[in-house]
Amino acid sequence: MTSSSIAPSFGELEGLIGTWKGVKGWSLISVPAPGETGFKLIVQNYTEILTFKAVDAAVENKGGDLIQNIGALEYEQRIHDFDTKELIHVENGMFLYMNDIKTDSGELISPPYRVARSGTIPHGNSILILGSVDHSQGEPTIGKISSLPSEEDRQGAPKGFFSQFNSEQQRLTVQDIVIKEPSKIFDVFNPNDNLIRDNKGLEVLDSTHIALSSENEGSVDNIPFIKTHANATSAYSDFWLETVKLPMSGENFQQLQYSQNVGIEFHRKFNGKPGLITWPHITINTLAKVD
Repeated sequence: MTSSSIAPSFGELEGLIGTWKGVKGWSLISVPAPGETGFKLIVQNYTEILTFKAVDAAVENKGGDLIQNIGALEYEQRIHDFDTKELIHVENGMFLYMNDIKTDSGELISPPYRVARSGTIPHGNSILILGSVDHSQGEPTIGKISSLPSEEDRQGAPKGFFSQFNSEQQRLTVQDIVIKEPSKIFDVFNPNDNLIRDNKGLEVLDSTHIALSSENEGSVDNIPFIKTHANATSAYSDFWLETVKLPMSGENFQQLQYSQNVGIEFHRKFNGKPGLITWPHITINTLAKVD
């Protein structure tokens, strides 16, 4: 690694630096059933500690008469099952602010992607996803996300093949003891609904949205076992860094929400169509800054 003596610029990513904790995490993943005749749906509630540390100096990339100075943030993610306390996920990597590209004469050059994230997962996967970052006032716009394979991948499936999604939704529906009406604790069909409901009753003053995708000249790489049995082929993630005002005290705190979708391929498509079905592996959480 080549580091310059220039102080790093982290741009809108600077607010990530610190330690974040959350207990509202959810993971939804479909995995191959024995014999690969179907799938098993696994839904887990989790707790999380996510830390970001600044690399002290700008990381210098040279290309002819161009110099790029990257502001790098190391991150580590540790996730435990909410009920059993079992460690279920560890990940580390870098968030990169890549907006500082200049010519020898000092002319600023706009890069195709301002931010990136590289990550390593001990299952034997690594990701490189790139994208954009923008800041806005008020609540973030959090769109829907589907946990089902695409409509094309579902075409021709035997009746009831995807019924596990319905049964899991029913299992996770509880009677709310206050309003005496059914209340979802997790929306299997649109996990991002939980992020929106986490913000109810709060005043979000401003939000920074970090949107990253492997389709932006990125990649997802896997060890041979993963490639053979459940090949991860795409990765998308959205982070919302928010300043939130508490309704009673009027005090502000920093909140971080994210939604991630990793596409995993297994099980042949139906009606003799070529290729494999892509199954979304979705993780979401709402965290608060503690340090």
